[in-house]
Amino acid sequence: MYRKTSLNRYATTLFLLTSILATKKIRAQWDIEESHTTASLRGIHNVGGGVAWASGTNGTVLRTEDGGYLWQTCTIPPGAEKLDFRGIQAFDENTAIVMSSGKGDLSRLYKTTDGCQTWKLLFTNPDKEGFWDAIKFRVYTPFDEANAAPKSISNQKGVLVGDPVDGNFAVFVTENAGDTWRLWNENDAKHPPKAAAGESLFAASNQAIVAPGSGGEFAFVTGGKDSRIYQPQRHDPFDAGGWDSLSSKALGFRSGASAGAFAIAARSDPKSTYADFMVVGGDYLKPDAPGSAAFVAGVPRFLLGTRAVARSEHPPHGYRSSVAYDPTQKLWITVGPNGTDISRDDGKNWTPLKPSGYDPPDADKNWNALSLPFVVGPKGRIGRLRTITQK
Repeated sequence: MYRKTSLNRYATTLFLLTSILATKKIRAQWDIEESHTTASLRGIHNVGGGVAWASGTNGTVLRTEDGGYLWQTCTIPPGAEKLDFRGIQAFDENTAIVMSSGKGDLSRLYKTTDGCQTWKLLFTNPDKEGFWDAIKFRVYTPFDEANAAPKSISNQKGVLVGDPVDGNFAVFVTENAGDTWRLWNENDAKHPPKAAAGESLFAASNQAIVAPGSGGEFAFVTGGKDSRIYQPQRHDPFDAGGWDSLSSKALGFRSGASAGAFAIAARSDPKSTYADFMVVGGDYLKPDAPGSAAFVAGVPRFLLGTRAVARSEHPPHGYRSSVAYDPTQKLWITVGPNGTDISRDDGKNWTPLKPSGYDPPDADKNWNALSLPFVVGPKGRIGRLRTITQK
């Protein structure tokens, strides 16, 4: 009798505790900021020290030097009044590169070195059928090549990726902070960066690519007919010399012209050259349908092709276009048109965030891209992340 009563009390207590935890709401902590623009913003890059840059439609570039208290509207680059700046990468408060996306020569790179007062056209898409999707520069650590960070901005390495042209991904690299660009693997015609038929990238948030990758230069994700993660792989056979190719792994995301993987982010270990990846996506034409997410643990790149992709058991609650890791709160955060989700278990489960009582009712929605603590979206929306709480 005593044992049965104890078990009943234990079961009742467990039920009550579970119910209490289930009723707790995780609050979305986005402070909405004044951007002074109605442009659709898709590019955002937090440099640190209060400096961040954002970009969007109609040649729009914004800059803050005080952590988002005041956003400055930059001078429009020459001839860019109708361009869609979907990517931006900055080096400090004065220097940044902005990327436009569009068919052929509508894909361009501009650079400023004087705090966006003036701009220089660096590079125009050489492929008439090409379309650029994302640009990233490396974040150097003491464990990078030669155990040394670059001495100045002038020798920063970057990568630019675009949709396939003639069956090959358009991948360009720079070793001088974007002043000049060349095709990656340009001298190896036998091992081009081939794409599958119907495969492409999405220029949703400048996050189709991450640099560095996990033990390599970069990694990028695709959608369309297939969804895959790609990363350079070095081949060094004893009797045939060395060459580079792309290693890939299927993600198993929903496929289709408007569906697939849209963003990849890395969680880096400062004591290693390898990183863990989180990939998110869905179908942008069906933003309320369950989204897609997968975790890929950091491993040596020659194992990438055999490494299992851990897809979410409870995915994000809608199409998601951007993802980031918050090392302070130790969680992944992802955003999209219909909401914001977080995961504390490496993407196995995603929990939606809801506005607090003093936030606008749509504070969790209508977002395109992240560079923590900032988030940007349509109609000039900019938010800044606060500490996430449970109530």
